[in-house]
Order: sequence, then structure tokens, then C-alpha cells
Amino acid sequence: MRRFHAVAGMLGAGMSLAASELAAGLVSPLPSLVEEVGDVVVDNAPTAVKDWAIATFGTYDKPVLLAGIVVVSLVLGALVGVASVSRRWLATLVFWGFGALGAAAAIVEGVSPVAAVAAGVLAAVVGWAVHSWLARRAEPIREGDEFDASRRAFLAGAGAVIAVAALSAGAGRLLVDRARRIVAGRESVRLPVAASPAPTPPANASFSVAGLSPLVTPNEDFYRIDTALSIPRVDLPSWSLRITGMVDRPYELTFDDLLEMDLVERYVTLSCVSNEVGGNLVGNAAWLGVPLAEVLDRAGVRQGASQIVGRSVDGFTVGFPTDVVYDGRESLVAVGMNGEPLPLEHGFPARLVVAGLYGYVSATKWLSEIELTTWEAFDAYWVPRGWAKEGPVRTQSRIDTPRAGDRLTPGERAIAGVAWAPNVGIERVEVQVNDEPWVEAELAEPLGEDAWRQWRFRWEAQPGHHVIKVRATDRNGVTQTEDRAPPAPDGATGWHTIRVRVEA
Repeated sequence: MRRFHAVAGMLGAGMSLAASELAAGLVSPLPSLVEEVGDVVVDNAPTAVKDWAIATFGTYDKPVLLAGIVVVSLVLGALVGVASVSRRWLATLVFWGFGALGAAAAIVEGVSPVAAVAAGVLAAVVGWAVHSWLARRAEPIREGDEFDASRRAFLAGAGAVIAVAALSAGAGRLLVDRARRIVAGRESVRLPVAASPAPTPPANASFSVAGLSPLVTPNEDFYRIDTALSIPRVDLPSWSLRITGMVDRPYELTFDDLLEMDLVERYVTLSCVSNEVGGNLVGNAAWLGVPLAEVLDRAGVRQGASQIVGRSVDGFTVGFPTDVVYDGRESLVAVGMNGEPLPLEHGFPARLVVAGLYGYVSATKWLSEIELTTWEAFDAYWVPRGWAKEGPVRTQSRIDTPRAGDRLTPGERAIAGVAWAPNVGIERVEVQVNDEPWVEAELAEPLGEDAWRQWRFRWEAQPGHHVIKVRATDRNGVTQTEDRAPPAPDGATGWHTIRVRVEA
């Protein structure tokens, strides 16, 4: 009989979570308790755990975390169900504890206490009620009689709960996502033509090689690494960008104000500091926005303001030297990406894009404030968590084709990939096969010094096992080091190396 009580507890926990999701979708002030607990986990998890999650799951780290919270809740529910067979009061205590924990997490994350408590109470009541109902149906079940009517009644009830929970959770998630997109108002935005458009790519800026990364990464394929478990709710009519801190004239910009300024469009490659050598946490896009220098000059930057702090609507912060805005590199308050308004996942309505800096120190999404301060006065989100305060992008190159472990046929084939050194540019890419001398690869024409550059190398593949390496040299004459280093604390180093087999 205990296993039926375990199922009752597990389904009570599942229905509690599903009720929270559905309520969040139907009533906008109510939070998703799963997301709120997840946000607390993200904010307080040890840096080593976060690094492991990103390295292991990449852009799927957030879905995995949310799934983990659900699984843990179900397991705890099952344990409570078993324990409550002899201690009936325990289930009541634990389900109300679940609700209180979710409400507390929501309050910590800035949700209204009234909305947080309402969501917690709802989740507790629904979870306890479902568990109690199923537990009562489990009590008459006789062990060993598979055709017992009580057993069939319990299984029918459990099946009904599973169906209701799945529908509630799914509908709630769809409604929450739909509400965020409607409130954001992205679909109604029409971007103006750039006063300074991106240069037309040269005809030979891209190679036609199967498996090679495209010159411009489509929005839907662009990597996403951030601390937000879900897209923050941004109400476009009430959104504004504040310029504060060590400036002579603090002010605010609405979204329409930004669109009325002279916009520029530039190709810039962004990469995550967590990207392993040869990893895919990097992408190239055409960004439309206002030069950050113009935004700051309008406020009047005071002498001694050595750090720019970007703040997101969800509380995330970055920090980078003020000097980089004025050293000639592309630095934008971006409102568009690849010819359309910023996707919600990539920071709509506005974000920062700074060429040559890793995203963790510069690329604030869902931007709400730019503060000028001193370098010593503030450490942004990732710095106290062990990452370097300065994050210049390291020169990198990657082999896109062939893939590691591929089995190839003999004959001529292309080894190809991309290389990037934003704010500097790529001068040369070299390929080594086995222990043969390094050979210079063919480079496509550059889009600019801030965009990645495609390369290819024609290889006469012979039967056997082969080791292929690549290295790049930037326009400052700096060649990638062979020394392998992990991403922490300021970016991975080493040559991307793959092994393939050519079969006779």
C-alpha cells in the first residue's frame, strides 16, 4: 500500500506545481513558483556549480534546472506520501511548507508579497487536497489483489490527476509566455532605417562549404547564456533607460527616444566567457542601435568616472571600463538584431553590445539603467563569483567541418571554420594535420574587424586516423597559445583539435 501513498504524494506535489503555473498564466501578478525558486537557486548556487552546468548543458542549462526542480519536488512528494501513512499531519505540514518556500523565493526575487503569498497558498492547498484525496482512495486497497476495485479506482483517479496536471502546466506555461510577449509589445515595433547601415558583405565574404557556420548567425540559432530563467516582463510603454551616476545631466530615454536618434548598424561577433575551445557559445549578427558614446555624451560624463555599469530589469549587472566606449570600437545601445527588433530572448527592448568584451562584463540584456561610477566602487554580478573584472575576448578559431569523430572517405575535402578577434580582426589562420608543418588557410574577405571570419583549407584525405588543429593570428600579431586553460576566470585558451578517421 505504501507505493500507492507514494504516488499520491508525488501527484499532489505535481498538481501543486501545475496549479502555480496555470494561475501565473491566468492572473498576471501571480508568479510561477518553479521559476522563482529557480531564480533563487541561480543567484545563490556556487560558481563551480554554475560553471559545470553551462559547460555540461550549454544553452539548455535553464530547462535542465527547471526540470530538476520539478523532479526533486516529485521525489519529495513521494517520500512525504509514504511517511504520512503513519503520520497524517506530516503531509499537511510539508505541503504548506512547500507553499511558504515558493512564496519566500518569489518575495526575494522582487514579487509583490501579496501575489507571492497568494500563489504559495494556492499551491499548498491544491497539493494537499490532491494528496489527501488520492491517499483516501489508496487506503482500502488490498495487497496482492490486482483486480481489487479499490485499486482500479485509485489508478483511475491518479490518471485523471496526471492528465489535469499536464494540461494545467502546459496551458499555464503557454499563457505565461504569451502574456510576456503581449506586454512587451515587440510585434508592434517598426524599426527605422539606419542612418549608417552595415556595409554590404563582399561577394567573397562567405565560402560555400557544407557544415560551415553562416556568415551571420540567424536569431533563432544565436546562443543564449544569461541568469534569467524566463524572459523578464517588460511593458514597453512604461519602459525607460536611465542614465545615472557620475554624470552632469542624469536623464531617461524611452524606446521612442532611442528610435528617433541616429541609428547605426554594425556586424559584431559576441561570445560567452564560458565558451570552451571549439565551443558554440559564439555568434555573429548585424546589430542596430545608438552609439553608446552619444548616449553618454548627452549626460556629460564626469572626470573620474572610470566604470560603466549596465543594469537589467531583472537585476543582473555588468561593468566595463569607460575608456572602451571612446577607443574607436563599436559599442551600442542595440534595439535591433539582423534586421528585426531584438528578440525577447536576446534583450528586447534594448541591450548593450560592446565589441571585444565578453558578454559577462558588457552585454546587458533587457537594459534598464546605465550608471557611471569608479572602477573601485562596484563589482558586477560575476566578479564576486570568481570571474575576472576585465573580460577582453581572446583570439579564437574553430573547426566547423569535419566534426570530431567523423568517418570520411579518401580524396579532396575542405577543412573549414571561423575565427574571431573582435575589435582587432583576424590576420591569418593556420591548419596542421597530424605532425605536418602548419599551413596557412584561405580566408574569406572580412565583414569588418569586429565580425568573425570564415576560413577553409583544401585537404587530400588519406586513409587512417588523423589529428587536425587550427590556430589564428590577429592583426596585432598575436597568435593563439597552445596552452590549454579552462574558461574561468577570463576565457578559455588552446588550439581547437579534432580527430577523424578516413576509411579506405
